[in-house]
Amino acid sequence: MLMPKRVKYRKAQRGRMAGKAQRGSTLAFGDYGLKALEPGWVTNRQIEAARVSLARSVKRGGKIFIRIFPDKPVTKKPAETRMGKGKGNPEGWVAVVKPGRILYEMEGVDEATARDGFRLAAQKFGIKTKFVSRTRTV
Repeated sequence: MLMPKRVKYRKAQRGRMAGKAQRGSTLAFGDYGLKALEPGWVTNRQIEAARVSLARSVKRGGKIFIRIFPDKPVTKKPAETRMGKGKGNPEGWVAVVKPGRILYEMEGVDEATARDGFRLAAQKFGIKTKFVSRTRTV
C-alpha cells in the first residue's frame, strides 16, 4: 500500500478541492492516460486496486506510470463515540485529485489494450475519468 515514509504533521485538515488541476494535467511519460473529470479523494487502496487491474490487463507488456500519491492522512473517530473529545486517529491515506489530473499513464501497448485496461481501472475510483492519448483526446 502506498503511504509516505514520514509526515510533518500526523493529522491534516480536510481542505477544499475547488478549481482545476494546475500540475499533472498533461501526459508526461506514456502514450495513453487516465484523466480525472471531477474532484475527490482517491485512497491508497483504490490506487493499488487500479494498479493491479492495469497490470493484469497489459500482461507483462508495456509500462505503467502512477501519477498520484496518497500523502494526506484521513482521521476517523471510533464507532458509537460521542461528539467532541478532539480529532480522531489517522485511519488511512488519500491523494487529493482535482479535475484534469492525470492518474495513470501507459506506454508500450496498443490503444485497444490501453483503453480496455483503463476502463477496468476507472471502475475502482469513486470519481469520473476519461481516456486520453498523445495523438487525440476522446
